[in-house]
Amino acid sequence: MNLNLTAEEKGFQQEVLQFLQQKLPKEIARKTKKALHLSKEELIEWQKILYKQGWAATNWPVKHGGTGWTPTQKYIFANECAKAGGPDVIPFGLKMVAPIIYTFGSEEQKQRFLPDILASNVWWCQGYSETGAGSDLAGVRTTAVRD
Repeated sequence: MNLNLTAEEKGFQQEVLQFLQQKLPKEIARKTKKALHLSKEELIEWQKILYKQGWAATNWPVKHGGTGWTPTQKYIFANECAKAGGPDVIPFGLKMVAPIIYTFGSEEQKQRFLPDILASNVWWCQGYSETGAGSDLAGVRTTAVRD
């Protein structure tokens, strides 16, 4: 495995570092580095900054607003964000719902939902409810009956 970055990758790394120095809000970085709670507003603020840069959806296909980055570029971005205190994006919309929509959704669903997910104009969540456990997934139990 070659762990040396190419000249192009080093250039990308510098672009990411410059972006983070200029655009990552200091208070968000401080809180992230100290593992303090970020408010919904702070998380959305950061996602909107990423969106404006075109970097909100690193794993999406380019045709739906993704970056088109290589795996190495994604690694560089994630690594530099972590070092700088850039929080990860809220996973539900950008990482969980959108991939299902752009992979399996109708064109109408893609046009309706993907732009607002990408721009962080909507807040998605995921709910769980299991018989006998409610939302406590640790309380889920299974049984088997030999028949």
